[in-house]
Amino acid sequence: MFILSPETVSNTSALQIRWLPRRFLGRTTLWPRGGGWRLWLRVVFEVEVLRYAMGLAPFAIAAITFPKYAIIIAKAPVLMVIAIYLIEQRLLRATREHNAAQASDDEIDRGLDLLRARGRKILTQIAAGRGLTSGRLHLVIEQSDLLRIAPLTLVSVQAEEGPELLALDAQERGLIADQLFAPPLCEVDLQRISLARRIEIHDLSFEPAHVSAHARMAALMAARSAGE
Repeated sequence: MFILSPETVSNTSALQIRWLPRRFLGRTTLWPRGGGWRLWLRVVFEVEVLRYAMGLAPFAIAAITFPKYAIIIAKAPVLMVIAIYLIEQRLLRATREHNAAQASDDEIDRGLDLLRARGRKILTQIAAGRGLTSGRLHLVIEQSDLLRIAPLTLVSVQAEEGPELLALDAQERGLIADQLFAPPLCEVDLQRISLARRIEIHDLSFEPAHVSAHARMAALMAARSAGE
């Protein structure tokens, strides 16, 4: 999971938003600031041009290994196109029928209900911790549609006032990391649900005005405990 915030993204200028919900996957590449090599590798693999290059790499290797046939190999664009198609549409993606069978209707409904409940809880805690009383927050979740590799999930909190992408502190990012994905709804489970229902983005909204006094008091006590 890649939680988006100025502290976690190197190219912070790409985080500017003009409308909600702001989508990033397929539109701009966000480079992690830290996050470990696994996250870096997964973000790199999401870049389409680089995947094409990897798909064509066997042709380049063959041309170098067998220089006598280099011209013949270079003049086989049809084979190259077929190779890219097989990798992109058959290896890394599934057919529409296969996607529809990823999850049953009951699994989808239970998963989406659980996602909404978790999203509301997370946004409630963020709003209470910041003392927000107005506006509307959006927990925006995007997932890559590439299969057979680790899912890439982008998570951000976006506010209608501005609009802006909230700069989440370490505690808020930890809150999302701990509560958003856990059995029985992990990243892979949500990806299966999204593919089955053809959902490209999950936009969970919440109005801070609905934060209860109990939640605000709990956030205040937590802040005091953290400061001691």
